[in-house]
Amino acid sequence: MPFTTVLYEVKNRVAYLTLNRPDKRNALNPQLISELKQALQEAQRDIQVKLIVLKANGSVFSAGADLEHLQHMRQFSEEEHIQDSRLLKELYEQIYFHEKVVVAWVQGHAIAGGCGLAAVCDFCFSVPEAKFGFTEVRIGFVPALVSIFITRKVGEARARALLLSGELISAEQAQHIGLVHEVIPATQFTQVALQRVENLLYQASTFSLQQTKQLLSHIQDMSMSEALEMAMLANAHARSHPDCQRGIDAFLHKQPIRW
Repeated sequence: MPFTTVLYEVKNRVAYLTLNRPDKRNALNPQLISELKQALQEAQRDIQVKLIVLKANGSVFSAGADLEHLQHMRQFSEEEHIQDSRLLKELYEQIYFHEKVVVAWVQGHAIAGGCGLAAVCDFCFSVPEAKFGFTEVRIGFVPALVSIFITRKVGEARARALLLSGELISAEQAQHIGLVHEVIPATQFTQVALQRVENLLYQASTFSLQQTKQLLSHIQDMSMSEALEMAMLANAHARSHPDCQRGIDAFLHKQPIRW
């Protein structure tokens, strides 16, 4: 399916989704959000795709909301504001609950909604020069949608500091609080980030990745007893799955396994 603001490519079981509005600093407008949602659906349907990489063209990963769209939406009715906000809510939700692992490659600043995009991914790799933050309160806006995911990811105290101050932090600081998983020098970024992706490709089964992500995505909304029940059933289901049988055989026979 051809897109305009998102590039879609599948290579070696990885779907690469590239934000493609470099002249607009990959700012989020309804078209980009809609196309990104469609690309994620395409990757979910494609049985050849095991992992998804979210990256961007240009020097900025995403600067957040599009200025032209912000100007336009000043004339929106309440219902139009709700529909517009729902688009972004559905995108974040889609990434967070996507059955396939989503990895963010951040090679430029990730600000406001753009930082939210990186935060909802399962992994986030960044260059040292990138800045992260949620600047919404500085323009009289509320970082409402991202607050749900950021609080889960970094904890309430750190989420409060980020969201209430509106300050930008370095990639190193973002790694320290758990927003970024690894900071990689720009000259080595593609090589090292690809190695991390290949580790997931070849060292973990598709079934195990999907089931583990599903479990982690749902248990936080459950009571302890409900979460344990879900975990117990997942444990039992995995034991009879062909991937588990294959993995056990390889372990018992001391044979390497390449998924």
